[in-house]
Amino acid sequence: MNRLLSATGSALARYLSAPSHCAPVRPPTNLQHLKARIRPGDVLLVEGRSRFSSAIKYLTHSVWSHAALYVGPLDGSAPQDDHSPCFVEADVIEGVRAVGIAEFAGYNVRLCRPVALRTDDVVHVVAEARGRIGHRYDLRHIIDLLRYLLPTPPVPGRWRRRMLALGSGDPTRAICSSLIAQSFQAVRYPILPQIETIRSDE
Repeated sequence: MNRLLSATGSALARYLSAPSHCAPVRPPTNLQHLKARIRPGDVLLVEGRSRFSSAIKYLTHSVWSHAALYVGPLDGSAPQDDHSPCFVEADVIEGVRAVGIAEFAGYNVRLCRPVALRTDDVVHVVAEARGRIGHRYDLRHIIDLLRYLLPTPPVPGRWRRRMLALGSGDPTRAICSSLIAQSFQAVRYPILPQIETIRSDE
């Protein structure tokens, strides 16, 4: 079953990685301006243009479909060019990898900076993200994505409940949002919204 899910996920990943025909909401960001402002610990939100990105934007009602964490040059020196690896991201084909700022050329991006994060915490967040380089992308997450796109899948009712558990839960697999969330969780910095349930009197 696991092999079947992984094979299906790989096939879907190749298909969904192809460019879509949706026009970007805003023009590309000037990378030189971005380089002048970005610092380790910053999160880059990206308006992707693949079929996968279009599906994510549809489901989340957001412009942004991808995220990467700026960790600075991997060798600790000043970046030599725009291709020097300095971001950690989870790519649907290659898994968790380090890329240069040139990877986001031609895209609309937004820079997000954590508020009041201490310098030593930034070091831990960056180290956590770097330590995940080489992990695989959670391809079974793509199956979950399709499940949301098909609220009533064409399968017998008794199987639908089982479809809720198709995500891998494997710590050596990641998606871009979980990669960043887990990196900040390492220093107990909350980046997810706090949702409070209030009992109604009615």
